[in-house]
Amino acid sequence: MDDFSGKTVIVTGSASGIGEAVARGFAGAGASVVINSITSRDRGTKVAESLPSAIYIQADITDEDDCIRLVSGATDAFGRVDVLVNNAGFTEVIPYRDLDAATDEIWDRIWRTNVMGTWYMSRAASKAMASGSSIINITSVAGLRAMGSSIPYGTSKAALNQMTVFLAKALGPDIRVNAVAPGLIDTDWTADWDEIRNTVEKTAPLRRSGQPEDVAEACLGIARSSYMTGVVVKLDGGLTL
Repeated sequence: MDDFSGKTVIVTGSASGIGEAVARGFAGAGASVVINSITSRDRGTKVAESLPSAIYIQADITDEDDCIRLVSGATDAFGRVDVLVNNAGFTEVIPYRDLDAATDEIWDRIWRTNVMGTWYMSRAASKAMASGSSIINITSVAGLRAMGSSIPYGTSKAALNQMTVFLAKALGPDIRVNAVAPGLIDTDWTADWDEIRNTVEKTAPLRRSGQPEDVAEACLGIARSSYMTGVVVKLDGGLTL
């Protein structure tokens, strides 16, 4: 399908993992794509070079000036921004009972990346978006249920789910805002989460953990759904049923 031909998609944190799969999904549907990361410049550049119409922009989403520069780079290269996928995020694995391990520094980094970074990017992109555009936030089932890698992470994703709803009300009717809340997704980051993966495979009705391509498929579906806004789509194979 080439239903995104002529459109521009920014995917933050897209040098690998979920973000890369989302970027490749939109590129496969005809979009011009902006690849982004704060590090992994070489890898991000290679991803961009492997796509038909893409550029790489290194930017730190916790810095609002960088977010503005990222959006400007997209419009300079492709003339428009039609879809923003706020994928970049950060976490630390911390046992819930170890409250002292959740330091102020960890809280600050998680909050600035997951919440403020999404806020900065959404605010910057919304000024460049025309009617019919779409913002998609990658959140987590940890923001819906008391689960996930740590209390700071789950709290940040719960805030992001609520931000999704507020932005949908604030930016309609021109810009739709939705979210995808994945469960366990197999990436480099979760490669050694064998115990959690085994639990998912035994518990979830679909009997498997998710793949980055599952998230990409959900993002494409949301971007195509012109009457959907303010929705957090749970994507966990039925784990939280």
